[in-house]
Amino acid sequence: MKIAQVAPIWTALPPKKYGGTERIAYHLTEGLVRRGHKVTLFASADSKTSAKLIPGWKKCVIREKLRGHPVRWGNCVFPLLNMSQAFEMAKEFDIIHVHENNTCLSNFFIRLVKTPVVITVHDDFPSPKDKDRWAVFTKYRKNNYIAISNSHRHLAKKLKLNFVATVYNGIDIDSFTFREKKGKYLAWLGRSAPNKGAKEAIIAAKKAGEELVLAGRVDVNSHVALEYFNKHIKPNLGSKIRYIGEVNHSQKVKLLTNAKALLNPIKWEEPFGLVTIEANACGAPTIIFDRGSARETVKDGKSGFIVKDVGGMVKAIKKIDQIDRRECRKWVEDNFTTEKMVDNYEKVYRDIISKNKIKTKR
Repeated sequence: MKIAQVAPIWTALPPKKYGGTERIAYHLTEGLVRRGHKVTLFASADSKTSAKLIPGWKKCVIREKLRGHPVRWGNCVFPLLNMSQAFEMAKEFDIIHVHENNTCLSNFFIRLVKTPVVITVHDDFPSPKDKDRWAVFTKYRKNNYIAISNSHRHLAKKLKLNFVATVYNGIDIDSFTFREKKGKYLAWLGRSAPNKGAKEAIIAAKKAGEELVLAGRVDVNSHVALEYFNKHIKPNLGSKIRYIGEVNHSQKVKLLTNAKALLNPIKWEEPFGLVTIEANACGAPTIIFDRGSARETVKDGKSGFIVKDVGGMVKAIKKIDQIDRRECRKWVEDNFTTEKMVDNYEKVYRDIISKNKIKTKR
């Protein structure tokens, strides 16, 4: 198949540090190339890929500045520059696959081309209060959407979107070192934002009397994230609560491999928590709040514990030795590998291309 992959332009592929969606787009692209497909990747010029690269901008937007300031999340001009190229070249592809957030800019282009398009939304869906985005999804509800978990699909129930599949994210499991021996500290990994739950992780670790190591990006593109870090994280740092900054892949693997458990007190309906399965791949159980896709990414009592609140998290920390770290690794091997993800996307592409051919003949 001749496949266009349209990745977010915010972070270069593969991301050296932050960039979950970009990491998925990268591994999917590389997996498709290995299987002999002709893949064209639309991403920033500083991306590295085995596919044909069409640059949307000279560097990833997270490193760009406008009038001397970091580009704010929500900027749509850079993503449109990247995305529009794929649709201008639509005749060269059998299918176009766009990786989107909940702005879903690709919707505006799809009816203008004959090439079939599929959209994976890697974000939550808008509510009626988000009038502009709600209107876009409502108008274009018949486009081909992919959810990244069943709970993610359920969140869009009122929008009545045309979901063609649910495809779980996958990781390159061979790049995650497994450690059977229990670690000495708890870990939290994520972006500095209220809905990621770093504050709650700190509270739980303190109540459990455990050491906590926090890692992740303090988002200079968001004043909310900066304020959150300065107010709720920084004042709590000390000998038992440490922040080690944003980590690259090898640093992340080291953090998770040597962790007793990952704390993931999410405060939003997260579509798919990639860090959850990354921790499991290293052998670290995940203790997660019962939100979003938690019941799909964590096997309660086997790969970690699903809890309701900080109190439940503290209790789970106390019984973390009940979890067999080998079961954590097996859970990922059986359900969340890159190979499984590529298999599922290949099936989606073939089904959509086939249906489009039948539609075109009519």
